[in-house]
Amino acid sequence: MEAISVFDMLKVGVGPSSSHTLGPWRAAEAFLKELDERQLFPEISNIKVELYGSLALTGHGHGTDIAVMMGLSGKDPVTVPVHEVQDLPKKIHQEKTIKLAEQWTVTFNPEQDIDFRFSEILPLHANGMRFLVYQTENCIYHSTFYSIGGGFFIKEADDQIVPKAQVKLPFPIHSGKELTAYCLGENCCISDIVFQNERTWRTKIEIKNQLTTIWEVMRDSVFRGCHTEGTLPGGLNVERRAHRINKKLLGSSNYSHAEEWMDIIRNKPYHFSETIKWIGCFAMAVNEENANFGRIVTAPTNGASGVIPAVIFYYLLFENPKATLDDIHRLLLVAGEIGSIFKKGSTISAAMGGCQAEIGVSSAMAAGALCERLGGTVPQVLMAAEIAMEHHLGLTCDPVGGLVQIPCIERNSMGAMKAITAAKIAVESDPEKAKVSLDTVIKTMLETAKDMNLKYKETSQGGLAVNIAISVPEC
Repeated sequence: MEAISVFDMLKVGVGPSSSHTLGPWRAAEAFLKELDERQLFPEISNIKVELYGSLALTGHGHGTDIAVMMGLSGKDPVTVPVHEVQDLPKKIHQEKTIKLAEQWTVTFNPEQDIDFRFSEILPLHANGMRFLVYQTENCIYHSTFYSIGGGFFIKEADDQIVPKAQVKLPFPIHSGKELTAYCLGENCCISDIVFQNERTWRTKIEIKNQLTTIWEVMRDSVFRGCHTEGTLPGGLNVERRAHRINKKLLGSSNYSHAEEWMDIIRNKPYHFSETIKWIGCFAMAVNEENANFGRIVTAPTNGASGVIPAVIFYYLLFENPKATLDDIHRLLLVAGEIGSIFKKGSTISAAMGGCQAEIGVSSAMAAGALCERLGGTVPQVLMAAEIAMEHHLGLTCDPVGGLVQIPCIERNSMGAMKAITAAKIAVESDPEKAKVSLDTVIKTMLETAKDMNLKYKETSQGGLAVNIAISVPEC
């Protein structure tokens, strides 16, 4: 089974969807690499893209067409100025050309050359896409990819998935049972084991620096979301609420940057109800940024990107005001590892498993991470993750208008609250008396995903998406 780094689970990207935006973006980049390796760029006159299954059904609302254009243009989602995510596709629409890899200009009319095949699904996954390049009328090369959730993608060749090179980890982890055995055998906590595995890919300094980068992007997305008002794009006219909640809770406080803002929150007394409001505010702030094509961290997906930052903010501001950067690093390490266990044993793709695969997994990741920082034992950490997922089982994905807004933004707030509750329950419980293990709940989640009706898997063909009478003229 594939070795998965924490930095595969927690990736810097652009909203609004990891499987519908970031995955296709990265797949387009991979296709450019194939063209370069085959020295095909000089022969190309035009290019076409076919989107299948969920990528077609909710592609407009999730910005799949925008992501494809950005990827084919050679832009990196980690570093591209956020305004270009809106500006460059508009330019391509106007000029009816695209500059592949920022070098080779070819004919490309997005309205005709991005083909949303609403009634077709490719065989290996609900999120399929095919890139084709032409020399006048003749297709000279094509590739098929699948976006499998969390920004991950795989390539199809001769009807088979192309395997990745395997990495040998000192502690290969595929289940909660294995993780527990390693920790007990080494007499250490989960974050220590995960850090040792990460040494396979990076030096100690590189790991810490990258964890700091992940945290800073999370922190900044919360701060921006709490200080940006207005209406989200897409046609639903959803009002941004985090700004209003932040202003109401802080009043006339003055500050100039994120850390100063956090210090003010940290040093003010709050009632229980106000703390709950802050948790919801932090989570919604991130997902309002995500819905606005802002820069966030997949955790493990874009649609669920607000849960873990909200729980980290809760820990830093209300639970342990003296927490250090090392505490944040350990929170991220544990969260990433729990997410990878879910990915290996089930799915983190809403198109395959519904929202339990996104908000459910992110809540489990956050619960386990928080539990370790609260002093939980290894079994208690896994118990916290299990409790969080247990109470998300069967959660459907039914985005209204195909947008990551209703009910997605509020669900991040609920997922954060469930994560905190699960961690608190677990740290006061005896895992030996638990009736359900993390591995059991992961197996159950996969079985639930298989049984779930297709229309509840990110298609906008069921649930709230069809029961709310809203016209979406812009998506």
